Amino acid sequence: MFTIGKRPVGGGAPCYIIAEAGVNHGGSLRTAKELVDAAAAAGADAVKFQSYRTADLVVRQAPKAAYQRRTTGTRTSQFEMLEQLELSAAQQRQLQTHCRKVGITFLSTPFDPPSVRLLTRLRVPAFKVSSCNLVNTPLLEQIAAVGRPMILSTGMASLSEVEMGLAAVERHLPRRKVALLQCTSNYPSSHKTVNLRAMDTLAQAFGTVVGLSDHSPGIAAALAAVARGAAIVEKHFTLDRALPGPDHAASLLPTELGELVRGIRAVEAALGDGRKAPQAEELDVRTAARKSLVLLTDVRAGATLTRRTLGFKRPGTGIPASAFDHVLGRKVRTALRKDHLLCWEDLR
Repeated sequence: MFTIGKRPVGGGAPCYIIAEAGVNHGGSLRTAKELVDAAAAAGADAVKFQSYRTADLVVRQAPKAAYQRRTTGTRTSQFEMLEQLELSAAQQRQLQTHCRKVGITFLSTPFDPPSVRLLTRLRVPAFKVSSCNLVNTPLLEQIAAVGRPMILSTGMASLSEVEMGLAAVERHLPRRKVALLQCTSNYPSSHKTVNLRAMDTLAQAFGTVVGLSDHSPGIAAALAAVARGAAIVEKHFTLDRALPGPDHAASLLPTELGELVRGIRAVEAALGDGRKAPQAEELDVRTAARKSLVLLTDVRAGATLTRRTLGFKRPGTGIPASAFDHVLGRKVRTALRKDHLLCWEDLR
């Protein structure tokens, strides 16, 4: 377990839900604030953006990924696309202030050294590292040296690459302050590639807090992840899937984000404490639905109870049906009528 601000993460604490706004603001501070409002209204623990300076992140001739070409076309380069989606340091400060105002934690993923320094100055309570930087050991070491909890997505990585990234982090930050998120880096990813069991592999191999950064459609995989023990769930969301930009198509709408949060809390409640015992709300039903020993016919005083005269019917307020063999062959003290619910005082 570690904490993000005052919020415990892992160790049986409620799942930490990160609403990933990413670059779905389209470069607009107004839209970014609306995303903050939507995340807070949905009940997420944090809303997360992306911090980068385009010139420090990508060379001008870098190609777009296939999903970026599919969602944003080929007229602009990756450099031009990212430049249009970049938030300035001043805008990020305003977003953080707005987050405080509406009661949600501001997080952002740094993609380059200047952005690490900016977020350090902004005193973000934790750093989220994108899958693409899991093997960027210089950047990992710079972030880890700040000393705040780190959440590492592991998309595109082998187990040995996860080990390499974690080793870089541990030169500066203890493993107990690190979380590893299973992730499939496609937007959207198919359900068959989510691989929730990889969370078990990560937990067993490295002993860290684990969770899911989910890019699959809908909320099913994220809910299943919580049922399997995810301490953190991260999910993209947008105000409108029809907006221009690379990630909108793989994002939840605000109403769906709310359904995710409510669903996660319902799953957590349903998990219970593991003890097998009657629940208080079952006791009335147990009384009404279980069966007691009853007389199938009228019997005279001193009669011996036989399989012809002894049966079991609802409610469960008399001698329980489980005592059938013990009561069979006993004699009754007084004459009793058919359907009489037997009690121990009726027997000799």
